[in-house]
Amino acid sequence: MTSPQNTRLGIWLMIATSAVFALQDGLSRHLGEATNVYMVVAIRFWFMAIFVTALALRSPGGLRAAFASAHPVIQSVRGLLLIAEICLMVVAFVKLGLIETHAVFACYPLLVSMLSGPILGEKVGWRRWMAVGVGFIGMLVILNPGSGVFSVWALFPFAAALMFAVYGLLTRYVARRDKASISLFWTGIVGAIGMTPFGLMHWQPMSATDWGMMAMLCCTAVLGHALLIKAYDLAEASAIQPFAYFQLPFVSLLGFLLFSETLRLNVVIGAAIVVGAGLFTLWRQRLREKQGRAG
Repeated sequence: MTSPQNTRLGIWLMIATSAVFALQDGLSRHLGEATNVYMVVAIRFWFMAIFVTALALRSPGGLRAAFASAHPVIQSVRGLLLIAEICLMVVAFVKLGLIETHAVFACYPLLVSMLSGPILGEKVGWRRWMAVGVGFIGMLVILNPGSGVFSVWALFPFAAALMFAVYGLLTRYVARRDKASISLFWTGIVGAIGMTPFGLMHWQPMSATDWGMMAMLCCTAVLGHALLIKAYDLAEASAIQPFAYFQLPFVSLLGFLLFSETLRLNVVIGAAIVVGAGLFTLWRQRLREKQGRAG
């Protein structure tokens, strides 16, 4: 049975999710600097694999039902895309900073709109194509390629956004036949298998403090996804998805307070353009869903 719809609570849960994910990114940045990206991401996925296995064992059908995907190849591709995306983001956190990384990554909804046609066969109207174009103008403002401050590391969060967009669209594709619990299980297991060789090759000692932060990182990952799942259970995705942009101010606050990051004017202007374009595409998606139900 699904929970009764409660859009207001769903919005607050999405805002809470954004705060938890911002904390997760701050922890990832610190651990990526203190140790290395491969080990941090590997430990994170080992914890996730244990978590999804425990969930599967407590569910009807056990591990056999969790493995029973109608799209095993696509599920594997999803898992590999996610670990590559997370690795790129953590590298960007270390090299570029939290603020500028998320300012660039904010183009993710625009990439979803752009790719929903070839991957899902959805029709993308001219208004959303215009929003994509405006969003990429905002990206150019952020990257400022003609200046002496442009960094090649800025391409990392853009590549991560592209991978995450494909990951999200493939998730929607497999959802036509696979339950969410199956997709979550495959994500955790494939991620753990894919990252284990790299984590072991780059293993190094960690201080007790960093182990504590690593435990917090794993817990925030589980908490964030639990809040997100509950938010989508209580409210329509199109109604609450715009509030995911709260992660940008949350992560900016962490960047200011904990990592002494600065906020350049072009980043503020460019991020405002990208977020505005992204909100427009989400609004058009919600409008289209309402028209579909009315018809």
